[in-house]
Formats: sequence, C-alpha cells, structure tokens
Amino acid sequence: MSWLDLTDRTVLLTGAAGGIGRAIAAAFDAQGARLALFDRDTTGLEATSALLADRHPAFTLDLAEGDGIAPAMEAASAAIGAPQILVNVAAMSVPRALAEVSEAEFARQIAVNTTAALLTGQAFLRLRDRDQPGAITNISSIAATHSVPNGAGYSASKAALTMLTRQLAVEWGPEGVRCNLLSPGLILTPLSQAFYADPADRAAREAVVPARRIGRPEDIADAVLYLSSPRASYVSGADIVVDGGFTQTLMTHIPRKRMG
Repeated sequence: MSWLDLTDRTVLLTGAAGGIGRAIAAAFDAQGARLALFDRDTTGLEATSALLADRHPAFTLDLAEGDGIAPAMEAASAAIGAPQILVNVAAMSVPRALAEVSEAEFARQIAVNTTAALLTGQAFLRLRDRDQPGAITNISSIAATHSVPNGAGYSASKAALTMLTRQLAVEWGPEGVRCNLLSPGLILTPLSQAFYADPADRAAREAVVPARRIGRPEDIADAVLYLSSPRASYVSGADIVVDGGFTQTLMTHIPRKRMG
C-alpha cells in the first residue's frame, strides 16, 4: 500500500481536459485510483483519456447547464462504482472590466465556478460510498482573496466558492465528508502560457514569487492527492494555498530605508 492509500479509490474529476485537470487525472491514475473524467471540451477530454490509455470513462459535461450534472454523475457512478472522492477543477473567466461585463457573462461565471460545485457536491453526497470517508476538493484561486483587474467577476465567483466550501465542511462533516479548497497561484498551463511567451515577462513574474519559479500543474496535483487521501483525514474547511509564497509578499512592495 502506498503512503497516500489511493489505490482503487473512486474519483469524480471535473475540468479534466485542462492543464491542471489533466495533471490531477494523471496523478490519481498513477496511484491506481479509478476515475470518471468530465469536461465540456470533448477534444481535450479525449486527449486526457488517450494520455491515460483510455483506462477511465469520460463524459462531456457543460457545468453551466445545471440540469445535466446529476445524470452525468449518476452515469459515472454506474461505470466506476460509488464515488469516494470529488475534485472540482472546471472554471471559466471572462476577460472584461466589471463596467462592461454583461449580466449573462457574469451569471455564467457564477454558474460554472460556484453553483456547479454545489450541484456536483449534492450529487456526490447522494451517490457516494458510505462505507468509506468522502473527500471533496474544490479548486479555487488566489483571486478569491486578491482582486484581478478586468476579471469581470472571476474573483467574486471564487470568493463565493470559498465560503460555499467552508459551509459544506460544516454541514457535511457529520456525514463523513471532508470539504477543502485548494488555491493555486501563478501556474503555467496551456491557457496561461501566452503570458510567459516573452522571456522578459516570465522573468518579471518569477521575480515576484519567493520560490522564484512559476508553478506547474503537477504542483497542484500533488496537493490534491494529499487532500483526497486518508493522510488528510482531519483536514476539512481548509484553504491550501499553492503559490510559492506569492500572496505573502504584500509588504515587500512598500519602499523602506535600511535601518542601522
């Protein structure tokens, strides 16, 4: 048995087509877990499945369409068995100023980034293996506590996810389900790689991170494995920030003279 004890654990994973989701899927697969993969990006989902030698069933699912969530989760449970772990990675952001974002654009971000986590969680609670402890990890962002210019509601939706997850931890803890957040910082993924194409831009970003590097999807995957495993059996309602220390640098921006 490995230290994490995730062999044959059953996992529902949304956002499996993206860079972070794919890394999480690969990490669970390497631990011998059984996965059900979800994403609205059919092509990306197929690529993740191919990476894992098609060992795990995949389901096309748009989390903005709430009515489709429960049936998809039920189909996944029928395929891999009653779920023990849920990881919500899927998210979206509209690159627009709040003065310009439409009501529909704002609502879609709330639907995908916040409401969907409640709906997947409710489905998980109904379907889960009650002979085993349950674990839910919702992927948030440092944007939940630090506003993003032109984020057009992304920060607001992630902040709402933070409180939702804490509430779930309180209400579902007695049911045997732990609920935690994981908040990534600057992570290099296929979606963010354009920000790092210029070596000077990348160097400038690395310079403001105490760890002096940009995070990798695998950094997030490793933390998700821990939160999902029995090794975190007394961790619930927590927000694990994986950002190389970036969010702790506020005071370093204040000019000060050296004393003494």
